Amino acid sequence: MARNITVGIDVGSFATKVVVVETAGREAPKIIGTGVSESKGIRQGYITSIEEVAKAIKKAAGEAEKSAGVKIRRAVLAIGGISVTSEITNGTAIISRADKEVTDLDVKRAISESEDLVSVVNKRILHIIPLGYKLDNQEVLGRPEGMKGIKLEVKTLFVACLEQHVDDLVTALRKADIEAIDVIAAPLALAMLTLSPKERQVGSVLIDIGAETVSAAVFENNTLSALHVFAIGSSDITKDVALGFKITLEEAESLKLGRVMADYPKKRLDNMVLARFEDIFELVEDYLKKIGRSGLLPAGAILAGGGANYPAVKEIAKRILKLPVEIGTIKLEVTKKVINPALYVAAGLAFSNTGDTREPNSGTMKNIKKSFRSLLDQILP
Repeated sequence: MARNITVGIDVGSFATKVVVVETAGREAPKIIGTGVSESKGIRQGYITSIEEVAKAIKKAAGEAEKSAGVKIRRAVLAIGGISVTSEITNGTAIISRADKEVTDLDVKRAISESEDLVSVVNKRILHIIPLGYKLDNQEVLGRPEGMKGIKLEVKTLFVACLEQHVDDLVTALRKADIEAIDVIAAPLALAMLTLSPKERQVGSVLIDIGAETVSAAVFENNTLSALHVFAIGSSDITKDVALGFKITLEEAESLKLGRVMADYPKKRLDNMVLARFEDIFELVEDYLKKIGRSGLLPAGAILAGGGANYPAVKEIAKRILKLPVEIGTIKLEVTKKVINPALYVAAGLAFSNTGDTREPNSGTMKNIKKSFRSLLDQILP
């Protein structure tokens, strides 16, 4: 039986993660190898040393190769950090056929016009996501192709990233002797694993609390409808604790994780941690208000990332967001294997490339993924 091996690589500010997934015939995809190494040469999604990032990738990939028993040569890559942005624009196209039937070419022309309006200075578009269509000022429920009219309008979401960061990350991967076959924004890869079809359909916000950034990805009607990344994360809590107790960052991290409690008042520690989490969720709530989705997401908020493991985080999120809240878990049909939630982004990347038809998010990813091959042609010699 032919084995289909796919690999996801997530280079974070504090750790580099690699996940290897195998799909064989009609069996459910399964995770067969993982690898983690300490990240160096990267901060808030910006690469400061390509060589250090390459070393971290090589080390994590080597660990994953050993556990999976396969050689990693190609991988899907995550793009994260505060350089990831999104923008919504509108485009129009006059129907070209004499009988006024909308064709795929008309749709492409409308999307192309909306793309012309995107602010792309120093940025590269990763994903193009049509959010809705109007034909002669009437909303189209479904796809417009085959309908008849005069003017087609499209509302499109564009997800972009700092061009230099994409270039540097792909270069680092190449120096680790691995080919980048696709690039996906980290929040989308995370959604592959942690959101159910119902949560994506009725409306939800996926909040990834990382070490140096927090992302809020809103899903409605089975697709991404809004995305924002905040320059705040769980490492800010560590800094607060270090300053508050006048201790080193290493000691503060241990204290935050509950490993050391002697001589430090727990109530004061809890207040420091809770105050920072309140800041995080207030930023998310302000963003939801800005896009008109505050309190209007029936499936609520799904929390992920290392910061989501803190005991009181759900209650804080419920109080500030006024939404139902749950901690993200794997929602895909996969061969059961317990993995650290820190690996979810890398795993989502690998699953996005399996082509397995039972994968509940496969249609969504097919709709929102812009081919990266043309981008690679611009980067690689």
